[in-house]
Amino acid sequence: MNKNGVLAKQYLDVSLPLQVLQSNAGFYLGTADDDGPCSRESVEFWPARGGAEQALLKDEFTQRQEP
Repeated sequence: MNKNGVLAKQYLDVSLPLQVLQSNAGFYLGTADDDGPCSRESVEFWPARGGAEQALLKDEFTQRQEP
């Protein structure tokens, strides 16, 4: 499954695939391009990469509605 970021499309007009990204708060689902992160798509943060990867794989996360 190659799901694209909703907020990246809506606010940046780019189609980028969802991926696991990391911030100081933990791992999250978002989009990135060659310049770095573009959007945070998941409401949730996970303490470990594996949790975020499973959420992406199973499509079990809450989609943010605003950036």
